[in-house]
Amino acid sequence: MIVFKKLRNKYVIWHANRVKIPKFTPSIIVRKKAIFSGRVQKVGFRLEIYCIARRMKLTGWVRNLNNGSVEAELQGEESQINFLVNCMRSLKRASVKKLTIIDLPIREGEESFTIVE
Repeated sequence: MIVFKKLRNKYVIWHANRVKIPKFTPSIIVRKKAIFSGRVQKVGFRLEIYCIARRMKLTGWVRNLNNGSVEAELQGEESQINFLVNCMRSLKRASVKKLTIIDLPIREGEESFTIVE
């Protein structure tokens, strides 16, 4: 099981680093909570969000929920957050059945993106 998880994580990181991130027209800074429901746990979903968010210099966090969903708070340019959310919805190894997005107030001084265990 541990060997499988290491292989999966290696693949997820490789895949996330291959995502072509377009040049974005600057847009307003926002903070959004995204809750992804469906087959989103045990497929490297959190790690993929983490890797892409870090590449785009977004801040916030991502975690698994007890009900099988994945929750993320994402802060950065709105166009970048929309791009990341669409990337996650189109992942082949996961299946997002429901997506809930809630606008949140900006969190001043936040500097990084983390995985919350």
